[in-house]
Amino acid sequence: MSFRRKASAVAAAGALATITTLAAGGFLPASAQAAPVSAASDAPITHEQNPRVPEGAAWTEAYFPSSDGSDVELHADVLRPAHLPADAKTPVILSVGPYFAHAGQTDPEGWDRVGPSARFQDFIDGAHLMARGYTFVMVDLRGFGGSTGCLDFLGPGEQADIKAAVEWSASRPWSTGKVGMYGKSYDANTGLAANVLKLKPLRAIVSQEPTWNRYNYLFSNGVPRSNVTSTPRGYGSIATMPPLSDDSDRYKANAEYEASHPECLSDNLTDTQDPDPRSPYWRARDFATRAAGTQTPLFVTSGFIEDNTKPEDMEQYLDNHKGPERGWLGQWEHVRGNETNGEGRLKMGRAGWFDEVMRFYDQYLRGAKPSVTDPAFAIEDSLAHWRAQATWPKTNTSYRVRLSSGRYVDDGGAAHNAPLPKTAPQAKGWDIEDGPLAGPLSHAQTGPHRADAPGDSLWTWSTPAAKQVRVTGTPQITLKTAGRGNVWVRLWDVASDGTATMFDENAALLNGSRSTSIDLKATDWTFERGHRLGVQIGTINSTGWRDVPSGQTIKVSDARLALGVQDPRFDAPTQGDRSPYLDQYLTANTTTLSNVGKGTFPLRVSRH
Repeated sequence: MSFRRKASAVAAAGALATITTLAAGGFLPASAQAAPVSAASDAPITHEQNPRVPEGAAWTEAYFPSSDGSDVELHADVLRPAHLPADAKTPVILSVGPYFAHAGQTDPEGWDRVGPSARFQDFIDGAHLMARGYTFVMVDLRGFGGSTGCLDFLGPGEQADIKAAVEWSASRPWSTGKVGMYGKSYDANTGLAANVLKLKPLRAIVSQEPTWNRYNYLFSNGVPRSNVTSTPRGYGSIATMPPLSDDSDRYKANAEYEASHPECLSDNLTDTQDPDPRSPYWRARDFATRAAGTQTPLFVTSGFIEDNTKPEDMEQYLDNHKGPERGWLGQWEHVRGNETNGEGRLKMGRAGWFDEVMRFYDQYLRGAKPSVTDPAFAIEDSLAHWRAQATWPKTNTSYRVRLSSGRYVDDGGAAHNAPLPKTAPQAKGWDIEDGPLAGPLSHAQTGPHRADAPGDSLWTWSTPAAKQVRVTGTPQITLKTAGRGNVWVRLWDVASDGTATMFDENAALLNGSRSTSIDLKATDWTFERGHRLGVQIGTINSTGWRDVPSGQTIKVSDARLALGVQDPRFDAPTQGDRSPYLDQYLTANTTTLSNVGKGTFPLRVSRH
């Protein structure tokens, strides 16, 4: 049900009289509401009084300081079960992020009255949070919504906000002291950040489609991504979103902080342009490395082929994290576990998201033994086959193979710039919440292998697989190069007739004679019998990066590929359907390769 302009005001006759003001808990008066709720009212607001409040909830606002000793003041919207006494202690589920402004998530949404963000109303309603006796808290990071301070792209300042939000939620008189976190995208990243902070009250994290190392969202090994400036500017736009006319004076004053401190946006844009992943700025945001030894129970989702928050450094984060882990991993875009498409199909393909999430929270926030045994990891491979595993990745064999040496010209694909026939929608513009669907491949991206002269790329092929084999985990390329420029590495699944699908890629900046190591994206791709693995190394020709071609000839030597492979024969099937995005991805990333050469390395599960 939508509670925007079309929602009519509902009389307050049904308001619960048992809920009283929680002045001791730090609550401030709720913002102005339609009659009969006045701006001076300090009682919690129910759905009957304001349709923006979820049914069964009582809404209040609160303010508290960040944990870094600064003067940053954080704003929270609190949703308590309306049927419980005001002092009833409940577990808390917390979301911390930039998208909880009363006016909208990424843009003004046309609300006709103030109220709590509807960003996770699907979760509140779908999981029956209020009926289950949970409190849901939404906290604005510094610079967003009703919080003061300068945004800093999940840096030390925002990490201090996350710490403060967890500890504040645990310390309320209505809290049991046990806090879980929930989010998708940026507010999933805050969950991963909270884990590395090792906060005692934090007992469970649900993180959908996060970035695992913040650097990777804007750069690839020194090469800027296409959104390197648009993303920081986009968050600057969110930070300066005007409040609603009936927001409280305190909320309005805090919401205007960025407007009166222009250095916030300019500094954020400047700081995020550092291309060095080893700089102090990015080390502070490298959550995959900082996850070493962490213990908070973690439930994650990640699309292997999604084009927004890509699964880079996911394996490192999960390997470093030592606490209980759960995950849904598969072939989808930037979506939530419960989302459906226009045909009513689940976008992740697996049913029961809210039920499984609540079993997870009940176990770690309430100590309740689950009534259902869920797999630790439920994984959809590239053939849309779902399996259960105790961990991810799980490999039968790991090995390294030598790749071809050769030369290519770092010309940005200028030698092959004629487009292929259009077979899929062109890529749309970058969006903070929903990444673009990959556009159709071009000749510049898949130009023919040229053995007699340096072209745009050089290729190496495996021998045909003798049986099904799955490449899983994080493939890694190491190579020695001479020349300055860029390198783009891609992996292809090549059928016997040359039909080929690109399923993994990454890029790097080359700074002369040196050895370079490139982790590709995490993947889970199953090759059919007779298919080959094609490895392409060459110039960047993709709208996914904002590289500057050097025009130099790059000499490649001693190139190696490290693979982890798994035998699908031993899969343990689990519930799940084909995710709809998989077919869109295959259409957009499949072409026909000519001049497929002789295989020089095996694609196999074992040596025997």
